[in-house]
Amino acid sequence: MSALDGLDERQREAASVLRGPVAVLAGAGTGKTRVITHRIAHGVDTGAYTPSRVMAVTFTAKAAGELRGRLRALGVGGVSARTFHSAALAQLNFFWPTVAGDTAPKIIDNKVRMLGQAADAMGLRPSTATLRDIAAEIEWRKVSMLSIEQYAEQQRPITGIRSEQLLELQAGYELLKDERRQLDFEDVLLACAGMLETESRVAAAVHEQYRHFTVDEFQDVSPLQNRLLELWLGDRRDICVVGDASQTIYSFAGAQQRYLLEFEKRYPDATVVRLETNYRSRAPILAAANALMRGRPGALDLVPAGGAAAGPEEGADARPGVAEAPTVTAYDSERDEADGVAAAIADRIASGISPADIAVLYRAHAQSAPLQQALAARGVATSVLGGTRFFDMPEVRQAVLGLRGAAVAPTDAGFLPTVRDVLRGLGLTDEPPAAGGAQRDGWEARRAILRLAEDAPDGTTLRVFADELMARAKDQHEPALRTVTLSTLHAAKGLEWPHVLLAGWAEGALPISYASTFEAVDEERRLAYVGITRAARTLAISWSRSAGRGERAPSRFLAEIGTSDRGTGILRDVAPSPRRAARRG
Repeated sequence: MSALDGLDERQREAASVLRGPVAVLAGAGTGKTRVITHRIAHGVDTGAYTPSRVMAVTFTAKAAGELRGRLRALGVGGVSARTFHSAALAQLNFFWPTVAGDTAPKIIDNKVRMLGQAADAMGLRPSTATLRDIAAEIEWRKVSMLSIEQYAEQQRPITGIRSEQLLELQAGYELLKDERRQLDFEDVLLACAGMLETESRVAAAVHEQYRHFTVDEFQDVSPLQNRLLELWLGDRRDICVVGDASQTIYSFAGAQQRYLLEFEKRYPDATVVRLETNYRSRAPILAAANALMRGRPGALDLVPAGGAAAGPEEGADARPGVAEAPTVTAYDSERDEADGVAAAIADRIASGISPADIAVLYRAHAQSAPLQQALAARGVATSVLGGTRFFDMPEVRQAVLGLRGAAVAPTDAGFLPTVRDVLRGLGLTDEPPAAGGAQRDGWEARRAILRLAEDAPDGTTLRVFADELMARAKDQHEPALRTVTLSTLHAAKGLEWPHVLLAGWAEGALPISYASTFEAVDEERRLAYVGITRAARTLAISWSRSAGRGERAPSRFLAEIGTSDRGTGILRDVAPSPRRAARRG
């Protein structure tokens, strides 16, 4: 069986080119991770690649874990699939003793704490919120490869501290860090890049080790990450970048989509493949997404796959006349909006839809609280994305330890009954506790572990299952909880759900109030695009006419996706809230 089997024509084209520069422009839901892993597997199968000489880099530990897991499923082991930071840190720790004659510096775990200590030494008392903003500025400065002096020429104002104090505090932070012989997260990349630039033997060793590079989410690369990538490459040209300019949503953190958009300028002979067949979303959802991004740099024109049978991955039925048009609902207040969203979700669950298939996405963390309260009032359990990781939950750690202990002293009860007994002993009951709160979260976590056991292949032993849980924890391969997901738009990137509700589409919320420039509003538009393209089957958008005492207008993005050159009616308007209708009467 070939690694190219099951790929569509464009995916196969992208996965077949194993040498030279390759750019895969992959729209949302077009199978980019599939292409990355099958391309590497094809290279290994054909002998073009030695696994240990392949480096695949991405931006999150979870994404790197997914790459490793998919490669293992394709029978490929030994590939270095890491984040930029973990790859740089591994090289730094390996080469530092040779270069410096000492162990590598320790990595600080809390930039804000050290900034506070530097501020104390200066006699300053900035708030914790101000310190967090300063920490973000330091991160942006470093990934943008700016010295403090260069930063001084273009620094952005921060509430609670004067410009000269900000510069002095940054210098004090760096001095304190040097005195303690420590590095921060961004220093890892800077130090690794500096080592490769100045130590020819280190560069030669890295170039000998890694011959073929794949970079996922290339639209999110910062100047510093791009420089490090150039140093890893040296004068070689075997690089494959994968990305979507329409999903550049981290410009505030230093991401620059120009590296993706200008890839062909740097490599005029590059193979460029556009993936535009979407296997996730139904046609009306894609129409809204395309309308929002039409004419923007690097925008792709997504087309539905035409049903699950039409493509290599599970698709969404996009046949004309079947798919629902996205809806827009206006509410009087944010409280009304939260209640309306909760009521719509409760109705869907009552109709048989699993809570795990539903997500509510919003622009800012603060929007989650009223949504959680409204859903809890209807008995709907929720999980907030970006909260405690599944395998870091105390209930999960207890369960894994309990199962490992039971594996050491096996009984005659059998695999599944033993798993049930262990979990019941830790608090799993037949019926869940009342929705909301830590008790319900713990119950859902234990129930997720039981479902993994129930779905395990025949013949699975307790020891094998416990080892599988440990491997999942290492790769951050979390099981799905049967809860409604609440998430910011940023945290939802890379994920998908059958049913998505987008809340807070009002001016001042999306685009957010401080997005005052064309570039900033364009970033908000890309955030909106990411939200839309998370939905597979249904999409519901809502906004409120007031926030506190202030009046609000609908988001300008609603007008943009409400009409297009393909005609009107992409969005189906929904009647205003009952309270407003009653007042009108």
